[in-house]
Amino acid sequence: MATEAVEQRASHIRSVTVTAACSLAGIGAGVASAALASDAADPIALVVLAALVFVQFPLLKGVGIVEEFSMKDKLFIGFMTFCLWFVTWGILLTTGVTF
Repeated sequence: MATEAVEQRASHIRSVTVTAACSLAGIGAGVASAALASDAADPIALVVLAALVFVQFPLLKGVGIVEEFSMKDKLFIGFMTFCLWFVTWGILLTTGVTF
């Protein structure tokens, strides 16, 4: 019974860490896109997003949170990062924030 509790806690910590990393990367990508892109059609924004998605894989592996990435893990990281990038960059574009 104690072993199950430890495994559940480790799984929960892994999930929270991956979600937090995706969220912070998405928000960072949105802010960086707003700073680097000249308008909404500038492709540099997608380059920033892709870079921050791919940076997360070695980062999470290096921290020891994830040993192997399944397809589900890769899709989750990409989707969560994209969603937060889209919302953050959309808000910054709409409000006209300049850096």
